[in-house]
Amino acid sequence: MKPYYEDSAVTIYHGDCREILPELPKVDLVLTDPPYGIGEAKGKNKSRGLLAQPTDYGVLEWDDKTIECGLMKEIIEHGISACVWGGNYYQLPPSPSWLIWDKINYGTDFADCEMAWTNYGCAVRMKHHQWNGMLRKGKEPRWHPTQKPLEVITWAIGLCPGEPQTILDPFMGSGTTLRAAKDLGRRAIGIEIEEKYAEIAAERMMQEVLPL
Repeated sequence: MKPYYEDSAVTIYHGDCREILPELPKVDLVLTDPPYGIGEAKGKNKSRGLLAQPTDYGVLEWDDKTIECGLMKEIIEHGISACVWGGNYYQLPPSPSWLIWDKINYGTDFADCEMAWTNYGCAVRMKHHQWNGMLRKGKEPRWHPTQKPLEVITWAIGLCPGEPQTILDPFMGSGTTLRAAKDLGRRAIGIEIEEKYAEIAAERMMQEVLPL
């Protein structure tokens, strides 16, 4: 397989994870945010936002449905540990180790929180980080309609037992998992089916490592 982008810390593949995943070695941590099947890629964001013009991310099909159970099982088993954002949309094994991200956006049409299923073995943990249209902590740029804040993904990596050194995101979107891993000095692999997001992720990886 020819990487779409590669440096000393990160490898990005542009394509379908169903074809690429079997060719990759097992990693320490799979941390991903798969499609939820709620149609968020259908331009829904254009109808939101009262304080400023909302971003138009275009109309695509990647969030038309959830991924099949067999693929989800394969993805989870590809890591010693796993963290799946939107795990509440899937039938996953019982776990006491859910991560809760409080988006501090009460009273909007967005969910107040998002949930990640993990097999970390810890108790339920919560992170407060505002992410409400233009009201985003640190004014972090947003390139993807379901993008997670860098601070939240860094937090999710930090909770994983054993300080994982290799991290895989088979639905990497704009590359936040890879950026967080690189900033932490870890090795990361990302797979993305939409080339425009693979290109954005590659551009983010070219930046110098950000200070912790």
